[in-house]
Amino acid sequence: MEQADDLQAIRDGVAAVCRDFDDAYWSDCDSQARFPAEFHKAMADGGWLGVTVPESYGGAGLGVEAAATVMHEAARHGGAMAAASSIHINMFGPHALVVHGSDAQKQNWLPRLVSGEDQVCFAVTEPDAGLDTSNIKTSAQKTKGGYVINGRKIWTSTAQIAGKIVILARTTAREACAKPTDGMSLFYTDLDRTKVEVQRIDKHGRAAVDSNLVFFDNVFVPEAHLIGDEGRGFHYLLDSLNPERILIAVEAIAIGQDALERAARYAREREVFGRPIGQNQAIQHPLAECWANLEAAHLMAQKAARLYDAGQPCGAEANAAKLLGARAGHSACQQALLTHGGMGYAKEYQIERLLREVMICRLAPVSEQLILSYIAEKVLDQPKSY
Repeated sequence: MEQADDLQAIRDGVAAVCRDFDDAYWSDCDSQARFPAEFHKAMADGGWLGVTVPESYGGAGLGVEAAATVMHEAARHGGAMAAASSIHINMFGPHALVVHGSDAQKQNWLPRLVSGEDQVCFAVTEPDAGLDTSNIKTSAQKTKGGYVINGRKIWTSTAQIAGKIVILARTTAREACAKPTDGMSLFYTDLDRTKVEVQRIDKHGRAAVDSNLVFFDNVFVPEAHLIGDEGRGFHYLLDSLNPERILIAVEAIAIGQDALERAARYAREREVFGRPIGQNQAIQHPLAECWANLEAAHLMAQKAARLYDAGQPCGAEANAAKLLGARAGHSACQQALLTHGGMGYAKEYQIERLLREVMICRLAPVSEQLILSYIAEKVLDQPKSY
């Protein structure tokens, strides 16, 4: 577990970077659907992209609690999910490579991710598989010197600007495997747009960080770009699932806290009928409840992170943190908009953007229903429902 002073130093350092990017910057990125390249570079220059990467490969070698502290601070200063998603994959995406990659792979690839020279996208989800990852259809057929990949992926973030891509593909057909989760392999390779088609998805929020459909049509990947052992890709991904849930939780919480601070300030300043609207309990009580829910969710996320860093089981806590954090963040943004009244609907006050951005945290990377099913089964010893 990181020391309190160390975590405060991280908060202060990330906040110093974030203060150089004001609301106008994030509004422009949103309205122009433009990747926040300047913010990404500033975070890389500050050394924040390699928080969880071992020191021997240019990182800081810290744990998930430190990564969560970085992501919480990054999302709290107006950047919301645009800021968080521009660097999010650096915190958990390379984990399979760190743990299962060869020394040569790590030496070649990790320092470039830490420095920001390379950006990577993550191609796992498929249109017809959804959360049933074992049912993916993208295939990697063995050939001389490597593999030929065919298939399609959806919701691949940053594929418009990334130069590298992590791909989960079937190297053995599902029906030929002892378990549905066997027979999938992970590849880290170049994203060559002359061979891979990338189609941007127009979406509700977080326009600054692209989401995409990605099509692979007889794309050759060298054997040296296979991570670990063939057929073990899904199991390697499991190492990243709990950290990702924790990071999404703190990002949602941070956006909610940002919105809550804006609402509280507005309630102090806005006068109606000769008094500040914040003097009315109808305004005070919902905001106070949002604060309590955000703080409680943050404690669950911290507990999950500390369990993970201590090598203890944390599946229930990580999932609960994601559920509670996303709900608390979304509720706070919604209440902040209502507190602003009609002005909450105006882009000038930023709240409508925060509300649009926080919504994704309730949808991804796992649904609330699957979280509840997991907790019912693993914690409450109920029969599996799916």
